[in-house]
Amino acid sequence: MALTEEQQQDVDKQNAIENNRASNAADQEATRASNMAAQEAKRAKLETLRMAKDVLVENRRTQAASEATDITASAITTLATELNTFVNS
Repeated sequence: MALTEEQQQDVDKQNAIENNRASNAADQEATRASNMAAQEAKRAKLETLRMAKDVLVENRRTQAASEATDITASAITTLATELNTFVNS
């Protein structure tokens, strides 16, 4: 039994709505996954900075007073970059 033209239009409209909903869900999932990856990368970078700072503080603590140097932001970021390069190699 064939559908009337009006019924077929309703079926086509419903199919279009479902396809649009599925497309939107896929887009939202892709955006969410991208946001999660960016957030995880930032967390890892901050953890590397914390680790670099801790290493430099511990190294500073174990040095003699005459050998000790100030810990700078540049020294922390340099060590963090080196750690990150090592981990990702």
